[in-house]
Amino acid sequence: MAPGNSSRNFSAPEARNGSVAEKPAPHTNVIMPSLFSIICFLGIVGNLIVIYTIVKKKKLRCKQTVPDIFIFNLSIVDLLFLLGMPFLIHQLLGNGSWYFGAPLCTIITALDTNSQITSTNILTVMTLDRYLATVHPLKSTYVRTPCVAALVICLVWLLSFLTIIPVWMYAGLMPLEDGTVRCALLLPNPETDIYWFTLYQFMLAFAVPLVIICVVYFKILQHMATTVVPLPQRSLRVRTKKVTRMAVAICSAFFICWAPFYILQLVHLGIDTPSMAFFYAYNFAISLGYANSCLNPFLYIALSETFKRQFLVAIRPAKEPCRNSSSANNNSMTEASVCLKLAPESTQQTQFLEDFSPRSLPVTVAVH
Repeated sequence: MAPGNSSRNFSAPEARNGSVAEKPAPHTNVIMPSLFSIICFLGIVGNLIVIYTIVKKKKLRCKQTVPDIFIFNLSIVDLLFLLGMPFLIHQLLGNGSWYFGAPLCTIITALDTNSQITSTNILTVMTLDRYLATVHPLKSTYVRTPCVAALVICLVWLLSFLTIIPVWMYAGLMPLEDGTVRCALLLPNPETDIYWFTLYQFMLAFAVPLVIICVVYFKILQHMATTVVPLPQRSLRVRTKKVTRMAVAICSAFFICWAPFYILQLVHLGIDTPSMAFFYAYNFAISLGYANSCLNPFLYIALSETFKRQFLVAIRPAKEPCRNSSSANNNSMTEASVCLKLAPESTQQTQFLEDFSPRSLPVTVAVH
């Protein structure tokens, strides 16, 4: 991949000295598109399920909660990221050539990078919210509200768009010797700018959020291990632990899936002639990053009985609108939201506990 090339370019990596590595085996053009097609299909279906469940809950007049806002936006980010995969698959089949014009190249590249930054920022905000819910459950009652959460999410989206201004400026088409073009990041001085841009993305979308999230969860675990809870509050503490465990699982999955990609990005900065082993490892790392956006909804469904019940209500709505329970701290992530479903002979009560939901992360465009 030439300096400044987009991470969607899957042709054999090019050396900085001008020599080109050996071309990948023909079977790569079959295996990788098939793998990416499966990831794309499952990811889109999974995220649509999450979005539908939350939207349906609102239509049933159940009050939207702080986790609902985080869940909905994470799923939107993942969905936007996965909707760009058909273009990636087309590139795989065409050896990296781009046939969709310069405007679409800029839009797809910017959306990819924006999704990556937005996902990481939302995960960080979710972690801070978990800290407030666990360590300061009473003091944070007036801060952890749906209105404040919506405002924070808007700021996250705005910040993400501002941080990818270089992508909007320099994403474009790069002509090749064979007459085709590739969608690339055309930096002014690629030999030096690519180093700064790679480090910029690594720090902003991976390293700094990782440090913040690890420190915050360490504080949460430390608090939960040293705090003695009165007997009447132990059930609430158990629910808090479950929600925290869900959030830890989501964040862990994200960083595990994206760590290989960022590590290889940094390694590539010091390689003059990438080998075929590096080429295959790099492609696997990209597929793992995309798989995170596919994994998140199913991870949430597997670990949360609450979401399963919410989804069942969404596909089989109650005859009467939902009513929120008047429990204390009703905006908390550990709050119980009660939905009443009237049956012919009796009234059945289904209780929903608030949970976190998935995110993902996009592919960066800082590839040589």
